[in-house]
Amino acid sequence: MVQNLEIPAPVRTDRSPSRPWWRRPWIAPLFVLSVAYIAVTALPYLDEQTAPLMPHDGFSMYYPVLITHIAFATVALLTSIFQAWPWLRRRSPAVHRWGGRVYVLSTVVAGLLGLVIVPFAPPVGQLGVAVATILWVAFTVMGYIRIRQHRYAEHRRFMLYAFAMVMNNFWGSSLVIVGTVLALPIDTNYYLEAARWVGWVINLMLVQWWLNRTAGRPVL
Repeated sequence: MVQNLEIPAPVRTDRSPSRPWWRRPWIAPLFVLSVAYIAVTALPYLDEQTAPLMPHDGFSMYYPVLITHIAFATVALLTSIFQAWPWLRRRSPAVHRWGGRVYVLSTVVAGLLGLVIVPFAPPVGQLGVAVATILWVAFTVMGYIRIRQHRYAEHRRFMLYAFAMVMNNFWGSSLVIVGTVLALPIDTNYYLEAARWVGWVINLMLVQWWLNRTAGRPVL
């Protein structure tokens, strides 16, 4: 008598093998670049007497709001790098969760305060800054809502969109530097306007390309 032997189906897993941290060559350079960017752009504002403040007649709370925005934006920028680090997410999920809470809180505070001071920014590029800030906060909040709903794929998508927004300032600074060094016969206002739009638009396009390219990969 021949017994009917059933071969067990292979066990599926939602986790893909994680690479060692040192095989993610973009993490360390991005963190160093971010710290350098913060040092160059944020440190001059620590002293109110010498800070390059915009005119803010009638708004006595401008400097406290600005410095608080810078502080929380700095935390959001640095935290976002660790949140986007696959090795840390897989190796220390608790750190990723708590880091995510810090990131969401710092982003919401920095974003809302940023919208308060946007009207005092230079008119050139002001709309681009406002749109970028609103999208940054909106993507972050939606990412938080989706993780609370255990909708991991959508959480990943919205948080990558938010990561694209928080990293857009590098593009803007690069455009201004390139335009200054090359001394092209183009109105400076075009550079300033482009700096407020090109960065986050390109970043969102790159993130969407990455999402399309990795659509078949496990989410966790």
